[in-house]
Amino acid sequence: MKRDLLLEIGVEEMPSAFMAVALADLKKLAEQKFTASRVGFAQVNSMGTPRRLVLHVEGLEEKQQDAVIENRGPKKASAFDQEGNPNKAAQGFARGQGINVADLEIRDVDGIEYIFAVKKELGGATVEVLPEILLDIIHSLSFPKSMRWAYYQTRFARPIRWLLALYGDQTVTVQIENVQSSNESYGHRFLAPENFAVNNIEEYFAQLRQRYVIVDQQTRKNMIWEQVQAVARQAGGQAMENDDLLEEVTFLLEYPTAFVGSFSSSYLDVPPEVLTTSMIEHQRYFPVFDDQGKLLNAFIGVRNGTDASLDIVRAGNERVLKARLEDALFFWKEDTAKALVDFVPGLQKVMFHERLGSIMDKVERLQKLAVFIGRETRLSSPEKLERTALLCKADLLSNMVYEFPELQGIMGRYYALKSKEDEEVAEAILEHYMPRFAGDNLPASETGTILALTEKIDNLTACFAIGIRPTGSQDPYALRRQALGVVNILTDMNIKTDLSRIITAAYNGLVNVKTEGDVQQITDELMDFIRQRQRGILLDKGFAFDVVDAVMNLALTDINDILDRVRVVQEFKASNRYEDFMVVFNRSHNLSKKWDSTVVVSENLEDESEKILYQHLLQVQQTTEKSLAAKDYQQTLHILADLRPDLDQFFTAVMVMVEDENLKAARLGILKTIAGLCGQVADFTKII
Repeated sequence: MKRDLLLEIGVEEMPSAFMAVALADLKKLAEQKFTASRVGFAQVNSMGTPRRLVLHVEGLEEKQQDAVIENRGPKKASAFDQEGNPNKAAQGFARGQGINVADLEIRDVDGIEYIFAVKKELGGATVEVLPEILLDIIHSLSFPKSMRWAYYQTRFARPIRWLLALYGDQTVTVQIENVQSSNESYGHRFLAPENFAVNNIEEYFAQLRQRYVIVDQQTRKNMIWEQVQAVARQAGGQAMENDDLLEEVTFLLEYPTAFVGSFSSSYLDVPPEVLTTSMIEHQRYFPVFDDQGKLLNAFIGVRNGTDASLDIVRAGNERVLKARLEDALFFWKEDTAKALVDFVPGLQKVMFHERLGSIMDKVERLQKLAVFIGRETRLSSPEKLERTALLCKADLLSNMVYEFPELQGIMGRYYALKSKEDEEVAEAILEHYMPRFAGDNLPASETGTILALTEKIDNLTACFAIGIRPTGSQDPYALRRQALGVVNILTDMNIKTDLSRIITAAYNGLVNVKTEGDVQQITDELMDFIRQRQRGILLDKGFAFDVVDAVMNLALTDINDILDRVRVVQEFKASNRYEDFMVVFNRSHNLSKKWDSTVVVSENLEDESEKILYQHLLQVQQTTEKSLAAKDYQQTLHILADLRPDLDQFFTAVMVMVEDENLKAARLGILKTIAGLCGQVADFTKII
């Protein structure tokens, strides 16, 4: 008979940021541990609130499955003498396995005979192995930060205060330090703090709900969003959709009640990003907007409890928010009392990196590099690029960005507009940080696009030049993200440029910086790093890995040229000319891959078939030279595929590896030339 299992780990309030990962790990660990212990189950669910992690295993078998355990011992030749009698090695192995020597089996493994001990292990009762499995699950949970409590050695996200463990209606005994499991749980900390008995799993969830705990996080999340939307409609607007905020609020409470609060409309003079940041980051409120997307002087809070005395709760939250907004209004007035450019001189006193100088040093690098990239890509103008580069970091010294670092760039845009700077310059100050995260918007303006590339390439080149590179999962300078940003910007804007030239220019701009590698080494390493990021993007878009690797193996330096080639090769691979082309490439490459010269002395050719092939090849060289120059790779592949009839006739009529060295050299030169022309599109040895 199958029964359900319930494990509740009661803790002091856990950080909301830990919860989603912890619950996913709890489910995964349970599935792994029960499978490894040969205990069957129907389904594993994990749920939780800030005060509890809950594991619910449905349909857990009452008995472990039987197992046949096979252990390999020494070689037969080492375990038996010449007469076939077991020696000490066989006897010791059998004794260690707990079986008789006569029960050992001999099996062939890759042509060598070994002795094996084969044992059948009967499965025990699930209830007997549950304590060990549950302890293993609990101790296997890991957190970004963990702690010990009192004088105990166990580490957990927060101190464990109670354990509930039920298998059907039977309590499972589990003990962690001074906490022993029982069939008791606790309700809401303030609304129902008393412990209560859980007689069976079916009533557990209903009992918690009666005690103001919604244990299932998805149910709780849906409740919160429905309440927030309803309250926002009552306030005459709609709540901001913010999945991160919604998830955070979900894991901050056990019983949600949404309410609306308001603030003085005078604060709406401050940029809306400042107000919403104050609400979201500091208070976990949902901002409210009207139908036109304009911010209203209202917010939605979510209380951990019922609607009792909600007016008092609302008033308290309004007082707290007012203090925040008052600070924001003060910072706004202080910062806008002077022009944005007036902040720039102070950047000389702010360190960017101890080996790379101040932020002002970086700004000067950005100015030169931005103009260079603008000239290379023929985007924007030197005047706009220089001005944007000068101002793009100025808001770092503003009061507002000091208080709200996440508003860098955003406030720079507002302050630039306030200072009557060119509108595109102002937009580019914001855009030069884009994309800031996966899925973020890309720069829209030409100036913003160039500055975004400049910012990222300068960061990447500078870090690589002083020996900073991502290692494993560690990437403190977000270099992978910035390389992805470079690829996405170039491909989105279809900017065709030699990226290695830009990296070289960035390296040369590192004056007074002690580098760890010359310009060619750093350029090559960084190009490879960026290409690897592009490889991931291409694979995510559904391009075949062999096609991607075939193009990547050419070590190209134009990101969009790489993309174009991948598209063409993948499409060509599905066409009816692909087979002809691959025959041309493979037959040419396989014979000539160890031959270095493409020289063909036509006077040494004898057979009519090779003369015809050579004349066709001369025509192909001219046409492919033009198609490659025009980056028409599809035409190039079709032209090369047309060589197949003449090449087939060539191989039918002659033998390449003849004793006449001059004749062999001419024939191999033809094949080497054909293979080389094919390899100018992609490395087709990578195609499978």
